[in-house]
Amino acid sequence: MPDKNNNLHQEIVEAIRNEDSETLRQILEEIHPYDMAQALLELEEEERVLFSKLTDEELADLLEELDYEEQESLLETIGPVRGVRIIERMAPDDAADYLGELEEFEKEEILDKLHPETAEDIRQLLTYPENTAGGLMTTDFFVLYQHDTVEKAIDRLRNLAPDAESVYYLFVVDDLHRLIGVVSLRELIVSRPETMVEDIMSERVVSVPVDMDQEEVARKMGNYSFLALPVVKGEVMVGVITVDDAIEVLEEEASEDMMKFGGISGSEDGMQDLSIGPIKASMNRIPWLVLLLGVGVLAGNIIDQFEETLDAVVVLAVFIPMIADMAGNTGTQSLAVVVRGLTMGQFTGKNVWKLIQREAVVGLIIGIVNGVLISIIAALWQRSIMLGFVIGLSLSITLFVATLAGTVVPLIMTKLKIDPAVASGPFITTVNDIVGLTIYFTVATRFMQYLI
Repeated sequence: MPDKNNNLHQEIVEAIRNEDSETLRQILEEIHPYDMAQALLELEEEERVLFSKLTDEELADLLEELDYEEQESLLETIGPVRGVRIIERMAPDDAADYLGELEEFEKEEILDKLHPETAEDIRQLLTYPENTAGGLMTTDFFVLYQHDTVEKAIDRLRNLAPDAESVYYLFVVDDLHRLIGVVSLRELIVSRPETMVEDIMSERVVSVPVDMDQEEVARKMGNYSFLALPVVKGEVMVGVITVDDAIEVLEEEASEDMMKFGGISGSEDGMQDLSIGPIKASMNRIPWLVLLLGVGVLAGNIIDQFEETLDAVVVLAVFIPMIADMAGNTGTQSLAVVVRGLTMGQFTGKNVWKLIQREAVVGLIIGIVNGVLISIIAALWQRSIMLGFVIGLSLSITLFVATLAGTVVPLIMTKLKIDPAVASGPFITTVNDIVGLTIYFTVATRFMQYLI
C-alpha cells in the first residue's frame, strides 16, 4: 500500500520544481506543518524560494518543525525583514530555541525589532538553562482566576484561548499568579454561570519547578499521562510544558544514550548525520576509540603474561575469540537492561539490590548453560574431556562475572552522579574481554598438568 505522506511530499516537491504556485498553495493550505517541513528537506536550496509564497503564519508553523540549520537556511532565503515578522509569530519557546543558537549580537539585533511584549517573553525563556523545565516551557498559556465566575471564565477562554499553545487543562491562579488548582474543560462548561471557579477547581494539581531537569519532566508527564504540565517558580506559575515537547525530549535523550552506548560523543543522530562533516564526525568517535585502544593493549599484555601456558597447550588459542566475544556480549546485555531501567527511573532503593540479585542468578544460569554446551563441543572437537572441562568452567565463571559487571558498573556511575550511558557498549565489552581472558588463562594454568 503506498505511503500517503510520501505521495504528499512528492506532490509538493513537483509543484515547486514546476513553479506551480497555485497547486502548491492548494496543497499547503490543507496539510500539517510537519509535512511541509519534510517536503522542504527534499528540495535543493534554489528550489526553496517558492516557500516564500506562504503566509507569515504558515512559515512560522513551518519553522517550528525544522532543526536550527534548516531554520537558518530558510530565513536566509526569505530575507531579514520578513524573517523578523515570522519569528514574531512563532511560539515563544520555539523562537527562544532558535535565537538561543545565534551569536549574542545577532540575537539582540532580532529581539530589538520584535514587539516589546514578545521580546520580553523570549528573553525570559532564554534566561533558563536549555535542559530544564524553564528552557522547555512556553509562556504562551491560558489561566483562570479563582474569584472569576464560570461565565466570566468562559468569556476569557473564548477571547484568549485561541492564542494559547495549550488549553488541555485550565489551571487556576490567585491574584498573585500563584498556582492553586486545575479545572477540566468539561467541568467548566457544565457548571452554572454564576458559580465561582474556586468552587469547582481541584486543588490536587501536579506541577514542576522551573529548574527541574527536562528528562525528569518528560518522565513525570509520562507517569501521569498528562498532555500538559504547569511550571512554577516558587509558587508562581510561569509557563506550561506540552506533551509534544516532552516527546521531543525523550527522543533526544534516547538518541543521546544510543550514541554514548556506541562510544560516540557529540550529537550525531538520524538526518543530522548528513549535516555533520567527516572531520567533526570523526572527532566525535575518536576519543572513545583511543581510550579503548589503550585498554585493548592490556588484553594483549594478559596473553603475554600467560605465554608459557599457551606454548604448552597451543589449542587454548582456538577458544580465545569465543571467550572474549561471549564476555563482551553478555556484559552488554546486562548493561542495556540496567541503563534503560535507570533512564526510566525504575531502579531505586530496594529495587537496586533486587536487580543485582536477579542479574546474579541470570548470570549463573547463562554461565552454566553455555559452559555445559561449550564443554561438550570442545571435548568432542578436540577429543579431550579435560580441555572441555577447562573451557566450560572458564566460560561459566566469565559469563557470571560479565553479567554482574554489566549490572554494577552503571549503578556505581549513577551513585557517583555520572551518566550511566557513559558505561557504553564498547567500554564494557573491552573491560569484560580483559576479565574473560584473565579468568580463562588462570583456570587453564591451574589445570595445565592435566592438559599436557
